[in-house]
Amino acid sequence: MEGDPLIPLLAFMLNEIPLGPSLIVVLLLITSGLISGSEVAFFSLTADQVKACREDDDNIGKSVFALLQKPQELLATILICNNFVNVAVVMISTFIAWQIADQINIPRDGIEIFISLTFVVTALVVFVGEIVPKIYATNNSLLFAKKMVIFWVVAIKIFKPFAYMLTSMGNYMEKALAKRNYNLEVSVQEIDQAVNLATDQSDDKATEMLKGIIRFGSKTVKQIMVSRTDMNALDKSINFHELMDTINKSRFSRLPVYIDTIDSLFGVLYIKDLLPYLDKNEHFEWQRIVRKDIYYVPESKKIDELLRDFQERRVHMAIIVDEYGGTTGLVTLEDIIEEIVGEINDEFDADLLENFQSEDASFIFDGKTSLIDFERMVLLDPDYFDKVKGESESLGGLMLELLQEMPSTGKEIEYKGITFTIKAVDKKRIKTVHVRFHDEEHIKRLQEEFNEEEN
Repeated sequence: MEGDPLIPLLAFMLNEIPLGPSLIVVLLLITSGLISGSEVAFFSLTADQVKACREDDDNIGKSVFALLQKPQELLATILICNNFVNVAVVMISTFIAWQIADQINIPRDGIEIFISLTFVVTALVVFVGEIVPKIYATNNSLLFAKKMVIFWVVAIKIFKPFAYMLTSMGNYMEKALAKRNYNLEVSVQEIDQAVNLATDQSDDKATEMLKGIIRFGSKTVKQIMVSRTDMNALDKSINFHELMDTINKSRFSRLPVYIDTIDSLFGVLYIKDLLPYLDKNEHFEWQRIVRKDIYYVPESKKIDELLRDFQERRVHMAIIVDEYGGTTGLVTLEDIIEEIVGEINDEFDADLLENFQSEDASFIFDGKTSLIDFERMVLLDPDYFDKVKGESESLGGLMLELLQEMPSTGKEIEYKGITFTIKAVDKKRIKTVHVRFHDEEHIKRLQEEFNEEEN
C-alpha cells in the first residue's frame, strides 16, 4: 500500500542491514543456543550417565561429574551468561534497527521499529537460542555436556562473584520456603489435635489411622524404605540348596536377586514360583524362574504416587535408587499400607513381641530400625523426636545425634521420659538399643497393646 513505511523498512532490512553488527548478533544467537542447550544437557543426564562420567578414564567425563557436584553454582553461571547474551542481542538489534530507521527516514521510536524489532528478535531468540538447541541437547545430553564442559569450567571461574550472589539469594529463598513448610507442619499438627478432639479417645487405632491418612501424601519412599544394609537379597551364584536355606531363614515371599553386588540386580524371585521344584537337587538352575521386571523408583517419590503405581503395574515391591543409580533400599506394598493402618505382622514383625518386657514396658531394638517404625511401634507421635533427630532416620542415628559421639556399651541417654541404653556397638554403628519408658499412662497403653497382640 502506497505510503506504508513497513514495505521499504522490510526491503531495506533484507538488503542493506549493517554487516558487522549483524554478524555479532548471529554469533550471540549461536552462543545463546549453546548456553540454553547446556542447561538441558547437564541437568537431564541420567544416573547411569553421571556414574559413567565419574568412572570415566578421561578428564572430560570427570569434569562433567565435578560440575554436577555444585549444581547451584553451575545453574547460576548458566543463567548469568544466558541473560548477558540475550540482553546483548536486544541491544545490538536495537542499534541495527535505528540504523535502518535513519536510512529510510522514519522515527527511531516509531511503532514500525518497535513491532519489527520485537517480532524479529523474539523469533530468533526463541527458535535459534532456545527451541533448536534444547531439542538437540535433550537427545544428545552426554555428548553436548562433554563438548561444553571446558567452556563452563572457565565461565564459572570468570563469573564466580556473580554466581555467588545468585546462589546466596537462592539459599535465602530456600530457607524462607523451609519456614513456610514448617508452618505447614504446624497445620498438620493442628489437624492431628482436631482428630484427637473429634474421635472417641477409647478408639486409639481409629485415631492413628486418621492421622496416618493426613500425613500420607507428604511422605517419601526414603522415609519408609528398608535400607540396603537391611535388605534380604539373594546372590545369583548360590546353588539350589543354599537358596532354600536362605529362604527358610528370611521367611519373605519375594526376594531381590543380585549379581556380585546389590547395585547390580538380576531380578526378583517369587517364592511361590519355587513350589513345583521343591524336590529338585542342588544343581537345579533356579535362576531360570527369576522374574526380570524390576521396578525402580527414586528416593524422592511420594508414597501416595507409588501406591498408585503398584496398583497400575500389579506389583508389590520397588527398588529405591539414588541419583547415581545405586541401590539404597526397597519398599513394599505392606510398608505403604502400614503408614495408614499401622503395623502389619505378616512376615517378621512379630519378632518385636519376643523383645518386649511386659512388666516394665521395655524393648530391645536393632539400631537400624527406622525412626518412623520405632515411633509407630512404641505408640509415640510421629513428631516426637523432630527437635533433636537432625538428619538421622534410624534409632541408632538418633542416639548419635543426642550424644554427638560414638557411645560405648552401657551408655544411657535420657530424653522426654524415655531411657535409651546402648546394648551393643561396633566400630561403625550402634547395633542394639534397650528402650524403657517412665510415663505410667504410656506404659499401660504399651502393655495393653502388646498383650492384646500376643493373645
